[in-house]
Amino acid sequence: MSEECCGPDEPRKARTIQRVELTRSHRTGDACCEPDPVRNATSSEAHEEGDACCGPALPSKAGVDDDEIEVRPPWWRDIALLPSALSGLFLVAGYAFEWAGIEIPALVLQWAALLTGAYTFVPGAIRRLIRGRLGVGLLMTIAAIGAVLLGHVGEAATLAFLFSLAEALEDRAMDRAKEGLRALLSLIPETVRVSRLAGDTTIPAADVRELDILIVGAGERVATDGVVVEGRSSLDTSAITGESIPVDVHPGTAVAAGSVNGASTLRIEATADGRDNSLTQIVSLVEQAHARKGDRARLADRIARPLVPVVLIAAALVAVFGFIVGDPSTWIERALVVLVAASPCALAIAVPVTVISAIGSASKFGVVIKSGEAFEQLGTIQAVALDKTGTLTRNEPAVVDVRPAAGISRDELLTWAGAVEETSSHPLAAAITTAAPGAAGAVDVVEDAGHGITGRVNGTLVRVGNVRWLAPGVLHSAADEMAEDGMTVVVVEAEGEIAGLIGIRDELRPESAATVRLLQDAGIGITMLTGDNERTARAIAAQAGITDVRAEQLPADKATVIEQLAAARPTAMVGDGINDAPALATATVGIAMGLKGSAAAIESADVAFTGNDLRLIPGALAHARRGRRIMTANIVLALAIILVLFPLALFGVLGLAGVVLVHEIAEVFVILNGVRAARRPAALRSPAATSVPAQV
Repeated sequence: MSEECCGPDEPRKARTIQRVELTRSHRTGDACCEPDPVRNATSSEAHEEGDACCGPALPSKAGVDDDEIEVRPPWWRDIALLPSALSGLFLVAGYAFEWAGIEIPALVLQWAALLTGAYTFVPGAIRRLIRGRLGVGLLMTIAAIGAVLLGHVGEAATLAFLFSLAEALEDRAMDRAKEGLRALLSLIPETVRVSRLAGDTTIPAADVRELDILIVGAGERVATDGVVVEGRSSLDTSAITGESIPVDVHPGTAVAAGSVNGASTLRIEATADGRDNSLTQIVSLVEQAHARKGDRARLADRIARPLVPVVLIAAALVAVFGFIVGDPSTWIERALVVLVAASPCALAIAVPVTVISAIGSASKFGVVIKSGEAFEQLGTIQAVALDKTGTLTRNEPAVVDVRPAAGISRDELLTWAGAVEETSSHPLAAAITTAAPGAAGAVDVVEDAGHGITGRVNGTLVRVGNVRWLAPGVLHSAADEMAEDGMTVVVVEAEGEIAGLIGIRDELRPESAATVRLLQDAGIGITMLTGDNERTARAIAAQAGITDVRAEQLPADKATVIEQLAAARPTAMVGDGINDAPALATATVGIAMGLKGSAAAIESADVAFTGNDLRLIPGALAHARRGRRIMTANIVLALAIILVLFPLALFGVLGLAGVVLVHEIAEVFVILNGVRAARRPAALRSPAATSVPAQV
């Protein structure tokens, strides 16, 4: 077991993934990430240490041969359990012979059980001791040796068997917790068809390069990120983003690695290499979570680390007391029992197995948590600040209202505006041209930056601009009404006369209001931050059900607001743009919406959502709160076991065998309890319960 922490690794960039051989993690090795060849000696010598501190190295599937990937076998075929299984068989047989009165075979079998079980932890404990490190394995080693010297070979064998079994079960629990992350890599196909000048050819997915044209047939997975260049279909992205409804795609649509194509063949231009795409980003980010630990993990370490030498001193004092009172045999035996009773086995794994289980599970439903610390802090959140543009809204401005002047038809108004805006690069121009797809291009177009644009449409001089450039005139009250509804008002003028108004708005995501209700029902305070003007901001906030609105916020202003909110109670910031990066970094927990958001936002955040469904927020908070409760229960149970067993061992109420049995049963319970954190919360098992269609 790992008892010491070597500190967090340097965080890697989101688009960096290390190619390593996938082997089992062995938490019995050195706590500072050195491999232990004793545990599971048949595994590759090149394995990475998987203790709770340094975390496991995770593979990039692209480029890793099948024989390099080790899949966790069923327990009855797991060779790592073999030493413990043999130790148990020898022990049972030994006791059977002892009860039958056949002493020599019984003693031989008990010695076999002792040596087989001790093989899994004694060598590692000795190596750590040579390097000046104390650990739980050392306590068990001393206890076993002492029991043998006192003639209790059977009890020493029982201790070795139960401790080795608990270690092996812990290894499997940790491996199982990490399999959810490894499963993400299986979403990348082994091979992919690529269009070449000489014709279509099949190549390994790892060999895909940016700008390659991929041919993805019906039912096939997309090998890397790209943009559709030919074909129309629907993609199942549920395994990547957690969004349950297939996404319609067409030429120009960006697609993510691991998505499953629907009924039609697509040609996709790769925008990332096969070894370096959004899916490997997810793996890389979650990999970082295994390398850092949160507050409660550090609390467990602070308790467990000094407890080992304290236990050794206490056991030594008990033995010395035996010599003082003239009964060294009895008190030395009790000292050994005390040694086992006070060992922090369960405490050492109380938090790590929970954190890794929960983080690995979260990655499967689209929540990438970068560290154990972030996971634990996520469970404390009492307030959430939401950016407006791109988070609460679609970040896709659209025409939502058209008010033509008297004598002008709606289509005529849109045609004039669309023709003039056709060549404009202004963000609102795209909304207008989309609303008027058949408009012919204008001539003599002149753009006045910050005001509007002028051009001739079939001989008519048309100007399109904001209300500061073109006064709405007789439509002034209509312009005010549209602005009150959160629209950006565009005025259209034809031959010097006001032709009408066009209202453009970045619409709320369909799940925004439901998400706000879910958070409020959970007792979470909601604040909306935006750089928009006060009137527009409050109109959008009212639709979402948010009352605390901070408008006209620059990036530095957002960070200041978050700092103030976080000073009062733990606060999460949710955003997706570069302007959100300072606030994300300032918050108790920064949450970036979608791995396709700005790189600055993702780097600054502690948590990243691979999809854009806001209902992931209450689901992720519920998941983290549940994990935090499990951590607390594990720590309390581990400490309670020590506090209860210590006096019972000191006063001889329980012998060595009884203490070992209770201790190891408690450790197994802690492991199983920690694995429960991998269960998906109800809010994420049934997103449709909000009665809002998933955002696609």
